[in-house]
Amino acid sequence: MKLLSGNSNQSLSQAIGDYLDVPLTKAQVKRFADMEVFATIDENVRGEDVFVIQSTSYPANDNLMELLICIDALQRASARRITAVMPYFGYARQDRKTGGRTPISAKLVANLITRAGADRVLTMDLHAGQIQGFFDIPTDNLVAIPVLARDIKNNYEDSHELMIVSPDVGGVVRARALADRLNADLAIVDKRRPRAGESEVMNIIGDVSGRRCILFDDIVDSAGTLCNAAAAMIERGAASVSAYVSHGVLSGPAVERVKKSVLSELVITDSIEQPEQVLACGKVRTVTVAPLIGEAIRRIANEESVSKLFD
Repeated sequence: MKLLSGNSNQSLSQAIGDYLDVPLTKAQVKRFADMEVFATIDENVRGEDVFVIQSTSYPANDNLMELLICIDALQRASARRITAVMPYFGYARQDRKTGGRTPISAKLVANLITRAGADRVLTMDLHAGQIQGFFDIPTDNLVAIPVLARDIKNNYEDSHELMIVSPDVGGVVRARALADRLNADLAIVDKRRPRAGESEVMNIIGDVSGRRCILFDDIVDSAGTLCNAAAAMIERGAASVSAYVSHGVLSGPAVERVKKSVLSELVITDSIEQPEQVLACGKVRTVTVAPLIGEAIRRIANEESVSKLFD
């Protein structure tokens, strides 16, 4: 087994390597003067089971091209099996036609990864589970719920006061899975989007009065939805509101919004490597998913069950 890291999240790649006690494969993934991506593998990978670790986060197109070119290089170097390990799968929110003459970009990216030469994909908390069906190769979609639930148990002593809140109707199944694991109640935020990137809270389904609320979602991008939902719950008598999110995209004014919001804290995983601005924010905390992904890689390499990680 060999681990190859792109440039998108080298700290997570190193942590996964440390968990598996496997050094990262020596390679160079760099840019030409005109910013074209170039990759060369500096070790023999013929007949090897290679895992390419690369999140397609910002800059999404550059990181996606790095992944595709690394896969192509490995295929031409006669690797036995190539697994694209994508802790964060970019373009996942474009998983259906939202209007006339619009693309399904998640399917396009799946096709690109497959045609580049990947034999299987390992990712975490896809925005929509059906994206697994976009791939014509085996795809494992890990969930961060066990990691986040453990962190909640360590930081919230009295679980009877807890209420897990889905920030929209689409995330109810995800939020219910966390609530069941914590034996907590569930509430739902009814929102609408007047336009892309903006949200407006219409109603909260469930009594949040006096409860310690935890908003749970898969992606926080501009943080508008979370901050608006948190403010609405405080107005309705919630004792406190925090947020647990699998992927901290945190683009544009997101960090400033979180700082100024009523959120007690925002907890994200390290599926996306964060800039110094995010790390310096006192309200943002990161938990690692390196053991989760590392164990999944070990099980795939040993032909063992990955689904048992969800228990």
